[in-house]
Parts: sequence; C-alpha cells; structure tokens
Amino acid sequence: MTRSFPDGFLWGAATAAHQVEGNNVNNDQWQFELSAAEHGVQFSGDAVDGYHRYEEDMRLLAEAGCNAYRFSLEWSRIEPSPGRFSRAMLAHYRRMIETAKRLGLTPVVTLHHFTHPIWFGEKGEAWLGEGAIEAFARYVEQACTILDGVEWVCTINEPNIVAVNHGQLRRIARGEEYQFVGALPDAEIGEALIAAHRVAAPLVRQATGAKVGWTVANQALVPAPGGERKHAEIQYIWEDMYLEPARDDDFVGVQSYTSQPVDEKGVVPHPPHPDNTLMGWAYRPDALGIAVRHTHDVVGDVPILVTENGIATADDRRRIAYTDEALNHLRDAMDDGIDVRGYLHWSLLDNFEWGRWEPTFGLIAVDRETFERRPKPSLAWLGGIARANAV
Repeated sequence: MTRSFPDGFLWGAATAAHQVEGNNVNNDQWQFELSAAEHGVQFSGDAVDGYHRYEEDMRLLAEAGCNAYRFSLEWSRIEPSPGRFSRAMLAHYRRMIETAKRLGLTPVVTLHHFTHPIWFGEKGEAWLGEGAIEAFARYVEQACTILDGVEWVCTINEPNIVAVNHGQLRRIARGEEYQFVGALPDAEIGEALIAAHRVAAPLVRQATGAKVGWTVANQALVPAPGGERKHAEIQYIWEDMYLEPARDDDFVGVQSYTSQPVDEKGVVPHPPHPDNTLMGWAYRPDALGIAVRHTHDVVGDVPILVTENGIATADDRRRIAYTDEALNHLRDAMDDGIDVRGYLHWSLLDNFEWGRWEPTFGLIAVDRETFERRPKPSLAWLGGIARANAV
C-alpha cells in the first residue's frame, strides 16, 4: 500500500558542524577531546572535511531526490573571542545557505548544536555564568545577518542533552564522579537554556521572518507496570520541561532513535541484545511514533518537524528497514491528525559521534584518509521516497 505525504513535505538529512567540518579548534568539544584522550575519547581532527566539501555533500543529497538539508552554524568560528565576529565565517555559512537553495534544498539552520566557544565556558559556569544569555543573544543577532531567505531556524539543538552534559561538568567541578549511567538533565541549566531560547526566538523571527523553534531529544519513554508515577516524573525532567516552551514557537523539532521502559526505580538500561545498535540502544523504529505523539500531547497544534531519526549500524539494509518502519509509524501519527511538516534523517554522512568514530549513522560513507564520499543504497532509497512523497 502506498501512503502519501502532504504537498511541500520536507525530505532530507541532517548534520552538525563539529561532527563534519573538522578543526573546530576554538570550541569546548575540541578542548575536551584533547584533555580526555587518555580516557578513550577520540579526536575529531579533520572530521570529514565538511567545511570544504559541503557543496558535494548537498549535491549528493539533492541528486538523490531530497529537498531539504539541516546543518548548523559553529558559534566558535563566528565569534572566536567575546564580541569579535568573523565576517569571513559569516560569509562562509551564507555561501552554504545559498548553495543549498541553488541545489533545490530547503535549508534548516541550527544556531547552536552542542558546542560553545572556549571563552564561553571560561567565564565561569557557562550557561549559569553572568551574562551567558546576553552573550548567546549577541551571537544570534549576528547569525541573523546571513539568514535571509531561510524558512526554518532551530535556536538550540537538544537543550535537554546540553543540560545533561553541562550538569556532568558541574558534578565534576564539585568533586563528584562522572555519572556514566542514568544521568538526568540539570534542571538549573535547563532553565537557563529555556531563558536563552525565549530571548533568541523573537530575535530571529523579527530579523528574518523564519519559522523558529528548537529541537528536543525525545526519549520515547514508556511506563512499565507499576512505574507510572516514576515515568511521569522522569518524562517531565527529560522532555516536558523543554517541550512546554515550544507551545509559543512556530514548530518543534522531534529527535528520536530508541525507546526505554521506566519502572518504579527509573529508566531501565538497555540490556545487551544482538539487535542493539552500534550505540548500544535497543532497535526501536516505533520510537518515532511514540515521540511524535507525546510531543503533540504536550505542545498541542504546534507543527512538528522530525529533525533527527536514524540508526547506528554497519548494515545498510538494516538502516533501510528501520527507517521504513519509522516512517510508517510517523504516517500513522499524521493519519491521527498530528501536523508533521518534514522528516530529516540523521545523518547525511558517517561522521564524528561526539568522542567516537565507530557508530555509523550516515546515508553516505566517508573515507577518512581521502574524504571520498561513497553513497549507500539507503541514500537512493530515501531519495526515492522523497521523489514519490510517499512510503
């Protein structure tokens, strides 16, 4: 059975600057990679040289049949020291926007995707430091100068994950141990990120006329018998705290990969299983439908854009099977009246997965010595769906 999607539906893939560009030497992730190498954290280095090869990457996506590309600006390149902005870097990202549009790709631009300029963290407590929100707003104002003609802007990618990561840093600063399993978003940092989004969103909307929102890392948590109360508590900490501000936005980005149960003790870790992905996550293509439905329950009629969904696997047939099932769950949710405007696969390229190279999410493989791009069958498959606008 063929299941069509609405006219104008966005079909494409996503990347993030630090994971593909290479040599982002002025951000905190690069600094972390250098300091934590002895603990097994790998080095991004040249990444996949996306800084220079973005046109080739966009062309492969467009020629496959897709019509949208999500990418991020790198704050540390644009503002390498406080209040000093690089016109060359702004021009570079403007060229990326123009290239996408010339190739028939709708650019979906993310202003903040996990990384911060080193100076931002050195001010004290990063997002909790004095003037942090003002600093972010200053950067956003500069970013707006190159966003003419961009229809979709994400202010902050997965603020709940940012709150987890920076909460870990606070924990270490207090002399506590890094929490390898079960870390929750730091609520105080989360509130600061919400405040930053609420300052940034109207700035972007007024300056550009774009649709503005942010993206949330949807956990697709489900209650185990007897775990209903704990599930509600953890779901608020993990998601709803960040979804509720999206009620005032033009859209909200849903990012989904897997699902986990919650019992009376908390989130149940993924047990070892041969079907687990290269991230160690359960194989759960149904998670996308769960995530979209829960997001709708919280935000109401705010349009949804699937800004990330995918699987870390070396088996591209498995990637296609996972994505096909996920898209059918998405179509089911849309059939129930949920307003979804697009699907952006994670990721366009096999890239640097925040300290690891092994998890491969991409529709395109990359030789890390020569940077040769090798499209996988899944790229042509997704492009075929995009051309037909149907599964």
